Amino acid sequence: MRITRVETIPVEVPIDRTRALKSGRGGGHTRSQFLLVKVHTDGGLVGLGEVSCTPRWSGEDHVTAAHIIATILGPALAGEDPTHVERLARALRRAVAGHPFTKAGVEMALWDILGKVAGLPLYRLLGGPVRDVVPTKFSVTGQPPPAAAQVAAWAAGQGFRVMKVKVGVDPDEDVARVRAVREAVGPDVRLGVDANGGWSLRTAIRTIRRLCDYGIAFAEQPVPPRDPSWLAEVRRGVEVPIVADESVYAPEDAMALVRAQAADVLSVYVGKAGGLGPARGIAALAEAAGLTCTVGSNLEMGVASAAMIHLAMATPGIGAEEIPCDILGPFFYQDDILREPLPIAAGEARPPERPGLGVELDEEKVAYYRVR
Repeated sequence: MRITRVETIPVEVPIDRTRALKSGRGGGHTRSQFLLVKVHTDGGLVGLGEVSCTPRWSGEDHVTAAHIIATILGPALAGEDPTHVERLARALRRAVAGHPFTKAGVEMALWDILGKVAGLPLYRLLGGPVRDVVPTKFSVTGQPPPAAAQVAAWAAGQGFRVMKVKVGVDPDEDVARVRAVREAVGPDVRLGVDANGGWSLRTAIRTIRRLCDYGIAFAEQPVPPRDPSWLAEVRRGVEVPIVADESVYAPEDAMALVRAQAADVLSVYVGKAGGLGPARGIAALAEAAGLTCTVGSNLEMGVASAAMIHLAMATPGIGAEEIPCDILGPFFYQDDILREPLPIAAGEARPPERPGLGVELDEEKVAYYRVR
C-alpha cells in the first residue's frame, strides 16, 4: 500500500457562547477553526487527522497548516507505505521546523490507517488499555465571577466532579471567580486553577496562596513558559501541585522541567507534542522521573478527541486518575462533524472500538462548516 495524496479541508465550528473560554493569555473566541486531514492510499484506505488552528496559542492556522502540508509534508509522504508510522513521523519532523499541530494532524492519519490495516482500535495497537475509562475534568471560563459560577453549576449538574477554573486575568477577580465557583459547586467538587501563564512570578505565589482558602487541588501554568526556573520558584513557594502546560511541547522541554524540579504534572497534547509518538515519549520521561501527566486540550473536534482518548487509554505515564484529562470538546460545541458521537460523558471518556481512530466524518456537516 502506498500514499497517493494528502487532502486538507478547513472547517470552522461555533462554540456555545455561554461556555466560551477566556483565559490568562487574553482574548477568547466563539468559533474554532480546524484543518481536517485525509491521507489517501492506493489500497482505498483513508486515514483521518485533525489540526487545531488557534494562532494565539500555537501560531498555526488553517492557511499555514494547509500550505505546509501541500508543499512539504504531503510531498514527503507521496509513494510511501503509510503503515511505517514511526519512520514517516521522523521524516515529517525533519522536513520542517516547528508546526507541531500540523505534523500531529498528519501523523494522526497515519496511525488511523495502521489501525484499519491491523483491524484494531488505536489504543490496542499502542499496547492495550491501562485503565477501563479515562477520567475527565471540565474547564470553567475566565469570565466575570457570576458567569463563571453559572457555567460551573451547569457542569456539576451534568455530572463533572473535577473542574479547573481559568485565572490569570486579574488577581482580585481571579480570587472572586474561584470563590464564586466554589460556592456554586459546593465542597465535594475538586477544583484546580489554570492561569495559562497569565501571572507574574510574585503575583502567582501570592494569588495561589489566597486561592488555597477555597480548597484548590492544583495550579496549572501559573507563569509564562519562557524560563523553567520561574515555574520552579512558584512550586517551592506554594503547597499545591504545579501543572506545566505551555512550558512543555517537546520531550526536551519535559527534560528541562524535570531538571529544574519545576512541576509535579506535565500536560501533554497530541497536537502540542507534534503527534502521538512524541506525546507518549513525554509521558514515559515523566514517569521515569517520578512525575505524572494529564492530557490537555485545545477544545478539539471529534477526530483529534478520539486520538486523545486512545493516548490516555494506553499510556501508563498519564495519571488521569490523579489529574483528570481535558477531553471535553463535545461540551463546548454546538455541533460535531462525526457520523456518530464519541463515547464521552461528564467525567469520563471511552475509546471507540472500531479499527484505527474509530471515527467517521459526516461529510454533509463537513461541507456545511467548510471554510471557503
